[in-house]
Amino acid sequence: MSRPVIGVSVSRRSGWRIFPLVALNVLLTGGRARRWSRREDVDLEAVDGVIIGGGDDISPELYKGELVTTARLDTYRDALEREIVEGARDRHLPILGICRGAQMLNVAMGGSLDQDAYGTFRDSRKLRTILPRKRVRVLDDTRLCQIMATAEVSVNALHSQSVKDLGRDLKVSARDSGGMVQAVETTSDPFAIGVQWHPEHLFYLRRQRALFAALVAAARARREHRAQIPAVDEDLSLGSG
Repeated sequence: MSRPVIGVSVSRRSGWRIFPLVALNVLLTGGRARRWSRREDVDLEAVDGVIIGGGDDISPELYKGELVTTARLDTYRDALEREIVEGARDRHLPILGICRGAQMLNVAMGGSLDQDAYGTFRDSRKLRTILPRKRVRVLDDTRLCQIMATAEVSVNALHSQSVKDLGRDLKVSARDSGGMVQAVETTSDPFAIGVQWHPEHLFYLRRQRALFAALVAAARARREHRAQIPAVDEDLSLGSG
């Protein structure tokens, strides 16, 4: 069977430099990436999984908040990615959210964000680097812990916002030393995980590649399940006469 197809949402402005790195990670773990930066690009029926990529902060309008800090916003992308998450959930597509994507997963499912995360979590180590210099605690009894096979992992950090109130059917799966949320995941299938860091920059680390491998594996399983449905229907119709 051909490689599972993963739709990857990126910014219209900076997607040209972000998408290739995400696509490389998808390729290395057995999938094939398709770039989405405009509404006309998106076809949820043509993919087996979804990645919501990183980028600009999410407008507080999406969760009925008020802008309290200076931020670069992209309201077009906000609306588009919210539709993608909602549509992916309706179609039982597995989802991986990266940084902004983790925040969008939470917002699309009814949660809210802390716009000034380091102002709130003053004990959290504030870093802005693509290098894995920040330690994150992965919580027990989570899918993330199963995927990464460790209770603590080194990650990078490029964010200013973080998850505040959890969305529907979500739970926290990682925090940093100051208590700031670093990952969320759904409490039931289909697979959906959002991580606050950028694993696409850490493709040289096995545990970071494991996130993409888990998404691709879930996408492949969904494709194989759907491929069996017509055969089941045919058997039932033959047996009904």
